[in-house]
Amino acid sequence: MDPKAVKSDLVPILDFGSQYTHLITRRIRSLSVFSLCISGTSPLSTITSLNPKVVILSGGPHSVHADNSPSFADGFVEWAQSNGVFVLGICYGLHLLVQRLGGEVRVGEKQEYGRMEIEVEKSCGILGGKVGDRQVVWMSHGDEAATLPNGGVAAVEDKYRRFFGLQYHPEVTHSPEGMETLRSFLFEVCGVNAGWKMEDVMDEEIKVISNMVGPDDHVICALSVGVDSTVAATLVHKAIGDRLHCVFVDNGLLRYKERERVMETFERDLHLPVTCVDVTEQFLSKLKGVVDPELKRKIIGKEFICVFDAFAKELENNLGKKPVFFVQGTLYPDVIESCPPPGTGRTHSHTIKSHHNVGGLPKDMKLKLIEPLKLLFKDEVLQLGRILTVPYSFLKRHPFPGPGLAVRVLGDVTEDNALDTLRQVDEIFIQLIKDAGIYDSIWQAFAVFLPVKSVGVQGDQRTHSHVVALRAVTSQDGMTAD
Repeated sequence: MDPKAVKSDLVPILDFGSQYTHLITRRIRSLSVFSLCISGTSPLSTITSLNPKVVILSGGPHSVHADNSPSFADGFVEWAQSNGVFVLGICYGLHLLVQRLGGEVRVGEKQEYGRMEIEVEKSCGILGGKVGDRQVVWMSHGDEAATLPNGGVAAVEDKYRRFFGLQYHPEVTHSPEGMETLRSFLFEVCGVNAGWKMEDVMDEEIKVISNMVGPDDHVICALSVGVDSTVAATLVHKAIGDRLHCVFVDNGLLRYKERERVMETFERDLHLPVTCVDVTEQFLSKLKGVVDPELKRKIIGKEFICVFDAFAKELENNLGKKPVFFVQGTLYPDVIESCPPPGTGRTHSHTIKSHHNVGGLPKDMKLKLIEPLKLLFKDEVLQLGRILTVPYSFLKRHPFPGPGLAVRVLGDVTEDNALDTLRQVDEIFIQLIKDAGIYDSIWQAFAVFLPVKSVGVQGDQRTHSHVVALRAVTSQDGMTAD
C-alpha cells in the first residue's frame, strides 16, 4: 500500500522510543485518519516527502539534557512554520519542542508516573473545555517545562506558529478523555480530512499485487493456523487467482483436529488452493529428547524451511517454471520493531523496513516478498478479513504460537503421551469457555503440560500423574494483558 494513495491526510509519528508510540498510531487510525510511525531522527526529506498536514512527536525514555539525546532533523521547525504544518509534542516530544523553540526544560523535583489530575486554567484549542474543568491523565516523565515559549504547564500551544504540546499521554486508556483530545486536535484545531477506510486499503492492495505479479508468475504462501497468513493469502488470491499456491504443514504439533478444521475453512469457505503436507514423523524425530524451548523453536524453524524447499521444488517440476513470489503475513508492529527507536544503541537502515516474521527464512532466498498487511495492525487485519468474507469463527480464533504445542509442553514433546494429553485438555478447556459464552471476550486461552506429577484420587484410587496448567488472558490490543 502506497501511503500517498491514501484518501485522507497523513499524520506521521516521529518515534523517540516511547512504549506508547504504537498506541498513538492506532488511536489516530481509529478516527479514520491514516498514520505512520517513523524514526524520530529521520532525515527532513523523509518527512517532507509524506506531505503531512500534522506531525506528532512521541514520548520517549530520554532526557533532553542527556548527551546524544535524540532530536528531529535540523530545519524541521523552520520547515513546519513555513509550510503551515501543525506539530504536537507529547511528553519527551513536548520537552524537545520547548527546548528548540527557546524555552527552558529542567529536571523535575520529582518524577511523575501514573494517574494525575489536571485543571483547565485557560481554555485553549488543544484541551478545549471550560476554565476549572478537571480531567484525569496519565503522566510518565522526569523532566518538566519550566520556562515556556508560550502556554501552560500540562498543555502548551502557540496557535500562530501551530506548535502544540502535552505533558501527558492522551493515547493510553488511563487518560479517559485522551481520545477526545486527539479528536479535537486533529479535526477542530488542524482541520484534518478523515477518509481512510479498510475497503480502500483492500482495493489499493489488490491493485498493487496485480501490478507487481506478472501475468505468468506464480506465487507461494505458507499457511499457518493463524489469521494473518490466511487474510494475506485470501487477498493475494483475490488479486491473481489460482496462480497462488498455498501449503499447510501438519508438523504433529497442532491442536485437537486442527488440520481437519482449518483445511475445511481454506477449501470450503475461502476456496484457497491449498496442499496439505503431513510431516509429523520428520518433526517429532528431530524434537525427541529436546527440552530447551529456544532450541525447539530453532529446530522447528529449520524443519519448516526444509519442507518449504521441497514444496517449492515439487511445484517447479509441476509448473515447468520457478515460482517468483512468496507471500508473508507481516504486520505493522513487526515493521516498526525492525526499525528500533533512537537511543536504543541499535541503528536504522530504512524508515519503513520489511520484517521477516517467518522464523529462519534463508538469507539467499531467491523469491521476492509480497507483504500485503505490512502497514496494518492486528485489529485492522481482522477488519480486512471480514471484508474479504473470511468466516467470523476463524477471525476470532485465539492466537497460537508458531512452534505450536512444542512450547506448551514444558519438556520432551515425545514423552509421557504429552501431546495427546495436551490436545484433549486444551479442547475441553476451550469448549467450556465457548459454552460459557466468554470465548470472544478472552484474547487467548490455552493449556500447558507441566514437567511435574501430583497425587490425586480417581475412582476411589490414589493416582500419581502429570499436571496441566490452564491460562486465560484478556487484552484489547495484544500489547498489554490481564
